Parts: sequence; C-alpha cells; structure tokens
Amino acid sequence: MLSLRGAVRTRRIRSVAVRLAVFGGAALVFGFIAFIWLLPSQEIVLDRNADGVVVLTGGTSRVADALELLATGHGKRLLITGVNPGTTTADITRQTVDYGRLLNCCVDLDYSALNTLGNAVQARRWALDHDFKSLIVVTSAYHMPRALAELAHQLPDAALTPYPVVSDRLRIEPWWSNSETTKLVLSEYLKYLFAKVRMRFDTVAEGDGMHRVAAARGS
Repeated sequence: MLSLRGAVRTRRIRSVAVRLAVFGGAALVFGFIAFIWLLPSQEIVLDRNADGVVVLTGGTSRVADALELLATGHGKRLLITGVNPGTTTADITRQTVDYGRLLNCCVDLDYSALNTLGNAVQARRWALDHDFKSLIVVTSAYHMPRALAELAHQLPDAALTPYPVVSDRLRIEPWWSNSETTKLVLSEYLKYLFAKVRMRFDTVAEGDGMHRVAAARGS
C-alpha cells in the first residue's frame, strides 16, 4: 500500500504527464495549422533568377515547370534529382516535346536519390561542382517546406528560391474536403517534423558513397 507521500508524488507525476501530453498535442495541432496556412494555393510568377534550378521528381508537371524556368533564363543549368533508373533523356523529351535542345545541353539527371534527403545531398554535390550560390527549387507545394529544410541544411550558404507546383486537386478543392489529400498533407507534415528533429543531430553528409549526377543521357 502506498504511503501518503508516495501517493502525492504519483499524483504529481501523472498531472505533469497529462499536462505535457496536452501541451504536446496542442503544439502538434497548432503547428499543423501553421503548416497548412503557409502552403501556397496558387503557383507564383517568379521575379528573380538564380545560378541553377533543381527539381525534385514526382510528377511530369514539376519537370515541365522547371524546364520552362530554364528556357526563360531563370537559371543557367537544371538538375532533375531522383530520376527513375530506367528513365532517359528521350523519355523526358517525349513528355516535354518543346525542350529537347535544353535537355541535351543544359540538364543533368540524378539517378541515385531515393528520398528528399538524398535529393538534397545530390543537389549539394551538383551545386558545389558548378560553383552555384543560388538555386530555384521546384517541387509540389505540400512538399516544399521539407525540401527547403533539407536543402538549407545541406547548403546553408546558398540562396534558395521556392517555386511550388500546385496540383489540380489542391487548386480545385480544399485539402480537408478529400480524405486522400488530408492523409497526404498530414503525412508530409509529420515527415517535415521528423526531418527537423533529425537535422538537429545530423551533420552535413559528404555523400562519399553516392554516385555523382550524370549529364542527361539519350538512350
């Protein structure tokens, strides 16, 4: 049987635990609201240029938008990172028929990145290889916060300009009206939080075991 002092101590511990749980839950909820609030609902008109353009794969529209930025002189060279190993320049050209010349002269493909961290590591290597000090980052609107965080961690001295690609679904309907979209956005928020925590204990990866990005190949 617990003594009076032990019972009081147990009650205090439970009270502190409950308060911490409530505080943590509230922080997660308000953080998620802020995350959603900051997500763009419309694509932007870019009013600045950069040394290079980096697009994280995940949809044809991202690559097309990045090629358009390159074609209009917003960057000197483009890195497409996280390309499927079976994809070639010819495959991309068939989907973006207006940019064949650019793909052959000014585009690099990275086949080794498997996730957002890998994208950032390869973008760092590419930027250092080309002595680029500023990058335009192209990815989905909901993915942009995590992509920028990873890139800023790998390239703390580089100027990063986001160019978010807004999907038709997010443009037409709010995220909470579709269960699949809600799961997607919530999952991305949790991944973003995990990445921010991991980066507090993570040093910038040199990527010694990673393959260097390759010039776009045609076959």
